[in-house]
Amino acid sequence: MKSKTPKVLHEVCGRSLVGHVVTAAGELDPERLVVVVGHAREQVEGHVTASYEGVRTVYQAEQRGTGHAVRIALQELGSAPDGTVVVVCGDTPLLSGGTLRALAGAHAAGGNAVTVLTAEVPDSTGYGRIVRDEVSGAVTAIVEHKDASEAQRAIREINSGVFAFDGRLLADALGKVRTDNSQGEEYLTDVLGILREAGHRVGACVAGDHREIVGINNRVQLAEASRLLNGRLLERAMLAGVTVVDPASVRVDVTVTFEQDVTVHPGTQLLGSTHLAEGAEVGPNSRLRDTSVGAGARVDNTVADGAVVGEGASVGPYAYLRPGTRLGVRAKAGTYVEMKNASIGEGTKVPHLSYVGDATIGEYTNIGAASVFVNYDGESKHHTTIGSHCKTGSDNMFVAPVTVGDGAYTAAGSVITKDVPPGSLAVARGQQRNIEGWVARKRPGSAAAQAAEAARSASGSAPGSVAAED
Repeated sequence: MKSKTPKVLHEVCGRSLVGHVVTAAGELDPERLVVVVGHAREQVEGHVTASYEGVRTVYQAEQRGTGHAVRIALQELGSAPDGTVVVVCGDTPLLSGGTLRALAGAHAAGGNAVTVLTAEVPDSTGYGRIVRDEVSGAVTAIVEHKDASEAQRAIREINSGVFAFDGRLLADALGKVRTDNSQGEEYLTDVLGILREAGHRVGACVAGDHREIVGINNRVQLAEASRLLNGRLLERAMLAGVTVVDPASVRVDVTVTFEQDVTVHPGTQLLGSTHLAEGAEVGPNSRLRDTSVGAGARVDNTVADGAVVGEGASVGPYAYLRPGTRLGVRAKAGTYVEMKNASIGEGTKVPHLSYVGDATIGEYTNIGAASVFVNYDGESKHHTTIGSHCKTGSDNMFVAPVTVGDGAYTAAGSVITKDVPPGSLAVARGQQRNIEGWVARKRPGSAAAQAAEAARSASGSAPGSVAAED
């Protein structure tokens, strides 16, 4: 991967490669789920244990092959397990729980000692080939690409690296695996030949979609897996009643959820635990992470992270909702509005060019354009509270901590530093002074001076001195 990040921790649609595999395996409801860890042990173990409850990790200090990995896992677990052991690869993010259930079902129904998941692929380069008996069609061997003959390399049915084993037979056969191959490793695939020679049945289950078994070894394959899984997720959403206007330009994580009659416009990314309720409309050109959008709400050209948008609310265009933002029912965060850690009441509007941070605003209040909630004094954040049914003027500064009572008004251009009682009008600005003739004296001959002189001549007025107005 040419990365400091271990391969299995690279993400596809919001989940790590190993996380996808663990999730799929978890759909089998296994008695024990074990991840064998080798390279970058601390990072991988930390991710698995933090993200997936009940999953155990086993450390493979020396990477001596897939058979070796399974052998030390069984040794760590103690006695040979009864029942079925399913082995999967940690870099196959498209593998589904449904395919694993089909594998386990075919294994049980066939009474097999081992059942391998296979697939017919357009290009089998690099994969282990499935060799079958020409008469019965039974699996006789899996030959790794490096060890395959020219005739075997022409085979298109490949080993996925996913198996279902009889647990006790697996444990016994692993002790007989040799390392006389081009890699000097213990191949798990050799177990099939060992079990077959012992007279046990070896079966195969062909995956319905060969793309499910694709492993990730570089970032080109990572991007392709992301594209395929994204398409699968969007198809599922559309079949469930979601309108995706342009699926090619929409990206969605596996943890995103939708209700019916949602509309997603082009250029939209839906990430993390984002949820869109019935009738919500998002986009175009929006990125929502861990954000809940209420029924019938509209979010347009917006970035939102950890926000809650209430039912029927309106956001954007060009809004930024940061963590802790809570918009009430039919509330509005309008054009070029940024909010952070702010609770906005039902029907309240912040329509234009404003920053609302660390604040609580009541119901049916209107915040004037170009308002700033001054919440940081250089060392600490402070809170502003504005009541219900308030009307605050444009170009206001609310210097926290400060409270504006219910039904109060504030004048345009005010810097509010003191609490405003309910029903009051707060005016906090200096008197205006007009210094007559200043341009003629200080900028003589300029375009401004000429324009001013022309205006005075047209009106018949003469330059004055200084005027003051409340």
